Amino acid sequence: MPKTVDAIDQRQFEQWADAWWDPDGPFMPLHRLNEFRCAWLLDRIGGGGELPLKGRRVLDVGCGGGLASEAMARAGATVVGLDVTARSIEVARHHAQHSGVDVTYFCCTVEAHLDANPVPYDLVLNLEVVEHVSDLSAFLSACAKLTRSRGHQVIATINRNPIAGLTTIWAAENLLDILPKGTHQYSKLVKPRELKQLLARDGFDDFIQAGVFYNPFTKTVKQSWHSLMNYLVVAQRA
Repeated sequence: MPKTVDAIDQRQFEQWADAWWDPDGPFMPLHRLNEFRCAWLLDRIGGGGELPLKGRRVLDVGCGGGLASEAMARAGATVVGLDVTARSIEVARHHAQHSGVDVTYFCCTVEAHLDANPVPYDLVLNLEVVEHVSDLSAFLSACAKLTRSRGHQVIATINRNPIAGLTTIWAAENLLDILPKGTHQYSKLVKPRELKQLLARDGFDDFIQAGVFYNPFTKTVKQSWHSLMNYLVVAQRA
């Protein structure tokens, strides 16, 4: 099975790995976005109560330092996190251990995990990942095979249009310095329509889409009436 890892992006995230859990560091926007996205997700597919994901198996693809993985585990899920950056996995394991959160982490590609662990999950997370892979079609196919029938896949990414390029790349990385330079490449951003077409090809339907707006001045996140920049898609597999 082909690997869909982008080597350049992998090297960049290796350099930044020690900063994953610094709420005021280079990943500060991701901390704010993670809080919003996890709450938004649990409201829509969670089972309610103190442990809305109790009994569910969750795969966090491209988990980084484990921000979303730990949030899902605290919601009651049995969580597996994958990342191709060895240092990020080390950071994630260390933080989970010292936080008393039970998450299983593997340093591998999603394709390798599919080969080794073909049992599908109830929920597959791809948060800020699809814009970093080298072959989006192959990557999503592997993720689909890891999603059980009537299970969900959640994707958070950035739209591809001039406004998104100006705000989420040029301004965020060069003008405001809220993301490290080189975090995103415009050509790898994904339009919602393109994403849904690939998901539908792999047997997903019942789409929920929401725009997400991060205010760099107030450092707050809210749902937006449009999906011109950051957006979320939840899809259920038939």
